[in-house]
Amino acid sequence: MCDRLLAEGWEVLCLDSMLTGESSNLDVARSNERFRFEHVDVSEGFSVAGDVDWVLHMASPASPRDYQDNAVATLKVGSLGTLNCLELAREKRAGVLLTSTSEVYGDPLVHPQTENYWGNVNPIGPRSMYDESKRFAEALTVAYHRTHATPVRIVRIFNTYGPRIRAGDGRVVPAFLSQALRGEPMTVHGDGGQTRSLCYVDDLVEGIWRMLTRGVMGPVNLGNPEEVTMLELARLVRDVVGSDSEIVFTDRPADDPQVRRPDISRARDELGWQPIVPMTEGLARTAASFREILVP
Repeated sequence: MCDRLLAEGWEVLCLDSMLTGESSNLDVARSNERFRFEHVDVSEGFSVAGDVDWVLHMASPASPRDYQDNAVATLKVGSLGTLNCLELAREKRAGVLLTSTSEVYGDPLVHPQTENYWGNVNPIGPRSMYDESKRFAEALTVAYHRTHATPVRIVRIFNTYGPRIRAGDGRVVPAFLSQALRGEPMTVHGDGGQTRSLCYVDDLVEGIWRMLTRGVMGPVNLGNPEEVTMLELARLVRDVVGSDSEIVFTDRPADDPQVRRPDISRARDELGWQPIVPMTEGLARTAASFREILVP
C-alpha cells in the first residue's frame, strides 16, 4: 500500500511496531524521498507533525498463529490503536480508512457473505481476540463519523496473499507453499472440505485505493468470490510448485470457519472493482518469491 500511494504522488509516513511485519517489505518505499518510517506502536500514544489527509489504520496481527500468540496486543490495537488513529484524524481534520476483516462474519450461517450480514462470532472463543477487536474497531470508526463527522472508509478484507507474505505466517497459502517447496507433507485440517476465497495482494491494493478516492463509506467486502476447498488448494499449490509432497490430514482448529466467500456486489457497483489476477498466476508469483528464501 505504501508503494501504491507513493506511485500516486503522495507523501507517506509509515508507523509500524513490526510485531509481525518484515522491514524488508519497505525496501522499495525507502528508496523514495517522499517516504518516512517510524517504529511506533499505535496502541500507545503517538503524534504526527504537519498536515495529514488520510490515516490508513491497517495495524493488527492477521494470522491465527500471530493473533493467538499476541492476544492482548491484538485486542489493544483494535481498540486503543483504533481510538488513537481516529483521534489523530480528528485533530488533523483528516479521514480514516479502517481495514477490517471477513472474520467479523465468524463461522457464517449466510453464504456468500454480504456486508449487511451481522455474523456468527464466538466472543470468548480462540479467535475472539481478532474477530471482536475488528468488530469493535468498525463500531468505533462509525461512532467517530456520527459524532465528529470524521470522514471514514471501512473495508472488510478476505484472505489475501502475495510475494511479501511471511513464509512462517501460519496462514494456508504460505504454509502450503513452504511445505511443498521443501518437499514436506502438506497438512490439511479436517477433511479439507472447508472453503476459503483467496485474493492476490495487487487486487486488494487496487480496491483500497478506490475506496480512498471515491466517496464510499462502506463497509465494503474486498476479496475474491472464487471459492476453493483446502484440499483443492493443497493440490493446486503442489501442481504449481511441481512438488510430490504427500497430503496429510490433521485435526481442525476450534471455531475454524467452514465456509468463506465474499459477495462483492457492492464493490463492483460502487467502486467498479473486482479481482483480476487468476489464482494459479498469483500462486506462481508467490511461489517464485518463496523459492528465493526457502530453496538453497
